Amino acid sequence: MNSPLIQAHISLHLLLLWGTITFSNAQTIQLLDRQTLEPIIGLTYQYADQSGISDDSGKITLRFQAGESIHFSHVLYGKWTLKASELESAIGVGKILRMEQSYHLQPITIISLKQTDEKDQRIMISDQERLHHDAGAILNQNPVVNGIRKSGAFAFDPVMRGFKYEQLNIVIDGLQSAIAACPNRMDPPTSQIALNRIKQVEILKGPHALRYGIGLGGTINFVQEDPNFSSPNGVYGRYSTMYESNGNIWRHEGRVGVSGENHDIGVMGSWSTGTDYVDGEGNVVPANFRRGTVGMYGDFKVGRRDLVQVTVNRNFARDVDFPSLAMDLRSDDTWMASLRHTRTYQQRNLLSWTSSIYLTKVDHLMDNLLRDLNPRMSNARVPAFTQNYGGRTEGLWKLGNGRMYAGADYRSESAQGIREREFLMGPMAGRVVLDNAWQNSQIQKLGTFVNYNLPLGAYMLSVSGRMDVNHAVARDVEPEFEQANGASQVTQLNPGISLGLKKDLTDELNLSVWLARVQRSGSLTERFINYFPVGMDPYELVGNAALKPETNNQLDFVVGYGKEKIQVEFNAFAAYLTDYITAERTELTPRIASAPGVRQFINIDRALKTGIELSLSQYLGWGVQQQFAFAYTYGQNLNISEALPEIAPLDIRYALIGNHLENKLHTALRLRHVTSQNRVSALFGEMATPGFTLVDVDASYAITSQLALKIGAQNLLNQAYYEHLNRPIGPDRRPLFAPGRNFFVMLSLKFP
Repeated sequence: MNSPLIQAHISLHLLLLWGTITFSNAQTIQLLDRQTLEPIIGLTYQYADQSGISDDSGKITLRFQAGESIHFSHVLYGKWTLKASELESAIGVGKILRMEQSYHLQPITIISLKQTDEKDQRIMISDQERLHHDAGAILNQNPVVNGIRKSGAFAFDPVMRGFKYEQLNIVIDGLQSAIAACPNRMDPPTSQIALNRIKQVEILKGPHALRYGIGLGGTINFVQEDPNFSSPNGVYGRYSTMYESNGNIWRHEGRVGVSGENHDIGVMGSWSTGTDYVDGEGNVVPANFRRGTVGMYGDFKVGRRDLVQVTVNRNFARDVDFPSLAMDLRSDDTWMASLRHTRTYQQRNLLSWTSSIYLTKVDHLMDNLLRDLNPRMSNARVPAFTQNYGGRTEGLWKLGNGRMYAGADYRSESAQGIREREFLMGPMAGRVVLDNAWQNSQIQKLGTFVNYNLPLGAYMLSVSGRMDVNHAVARDVEPEFEQANGASQVTQLNPGISLGLKKDLTDELNLSVWLARVQRSGSLTERFINYFPVGMDPYELVGNAALKPETNNQLDFVVGYGKEKIQVEFNAFAAYLTDYITAERTELTPRIASAPGVRQFINIDRALKTGIELSLSQYLGWGVQQQFAFAYTYGQNLNISEALPEIAPLDIRYALIGNHLENKLHTALRLRHVTSQNRVSALFGEMATPGFTLVDVDASYAITSQLALKIGAQNLLNQAYYEHLNRPIGPDRRPLFAPGRNFFVMLSLKFP
């Protein structure tokens, strides 16, 4: 007779037990902005059969389900996915930190230097690139970026969409930069960037990234790693070494640091050496080099709201062959230092304020003493010095649903250099002639900027503006320069504006349109170089202090499509340029008799650059992913209906990337096809170049969680080829061929 009571009692206990289990499985996670620690409100998530939106505290509640990934989406923080193991770790911590991704609104490609799984990093590159002694070389991982090469071993000077040199804004963390001390750009800005602590490279296409300065054709931003704070205190480090067979190249890179709850301090260094390599036809190409870096860094938490970061690097290069030039690099010594302070705020419109200062000094020497000249008519050397310094201050505000960056920056760049020519033969034997290449010139830039991103339902509006005051002066002007120029000092105003609108058509498909009008003043070279052969042929070039700022009126159109296993992006652009800076032949007399003549920098009325780019990434299954990309640019001088010089041809890439054995084995097969380039500038004596096809393979295996081995082959088919932008060698203009087949092996050790 008590059985109904017993059954009811048992049922009640089961119900309570089920409620307890259900409640215990409900987990709450808070999503926070990585920089400001403000809650991320209005974020949507999809987790198996569960979905929802983060509340006013940035919190979501869900039941953990083993083996299931969670998908997030937010208009300011982008779309990303956490694997089951990553979600489980986040539940244990109780929070997820996410950096605002508003820069993805504009045309961008990210090259990641870390082995991560973040979905927004479209191109992953291996530790092999982290070991490279020249940061410019890794940019060619993307077909949008090519490089001017005067040496097979060093100084890869980036060209993006046909824009080059100071038409591109190359910075570290949005500020620090360097300029080439060498008039021939043996040491372009990218060559001075140490990759030891760089986590990713942002290739910001077009003139839209006005926060970081004026990049007429684009901005390349090298982003340093976040602080590695830890509790308890610990020691960490890594060491990598690699050997390459073609050129007998050895590379080494290492880093050791100590970290705690409020500090992350470390030292880092790298060293690379190489000799002549062999091209695909068995010919020897001069390519000796020695390159090293030493540096230190310190990140310090000061209280709960302040972060102070300091970095100091010392880069040096010795005896680098430059067969395309009349001299070789004998020494290049660079100091780079930066100091940065960030304060975060909570419960107010102002979210953070960041201020930075930097200093870069380059001491460069090139000469012809390593050349086997017969007869040796003269000895020549050029000691040159450049200095960059500046600062930047920027605030981040939350204004309604939008975010606004606003601030100001200052940059100074100066150059000095004297060419010394000692005559050994002929009527001037015994005499030494000095040529003032840089004329102690300086450019100062003072700018203010604002960037506002506002979500409007399914739309995102982005507005950027900038105003720069540009003051240039030459303090040691030579008489021959004065004869060709009416002034040696000038001040100009350079306004810039960019508007972008992005619309999510569906959860998978979006499109955006960008318009910009930006102008930049001439560089130190374009304004003040004094009878020096710095172009693509032996003509001497002389600056023009009266150059007008060149203006880019650009349209970008971007279509993006993304699902869990496939991402596609198509980009078309058109840039109509006015007062475009180029050079024309004059009747001036060259300083060196062997030069065919003198060109002076001038403005032309109109030029056009337009092109298309496509990237695709698709997971095929069985741990295999395919990647496809291409880029094409068309450039035209509209004044004379001729092709603009130094425009790279159509570049097509395809890769099969494998991830096997529980992420221990990684394999890659990469194909690259470049078409011939017949659209060349006869005005500059540019030559057509043939197309080529390359095949690379590599495989890496994690022997332990700390030790990894990688092997591979580049140019597996031993193709004899050269890039269109490679500068030719000697008066007979022989092509500078790239290396033939090259095998490499790399070993990486990390601790703890």
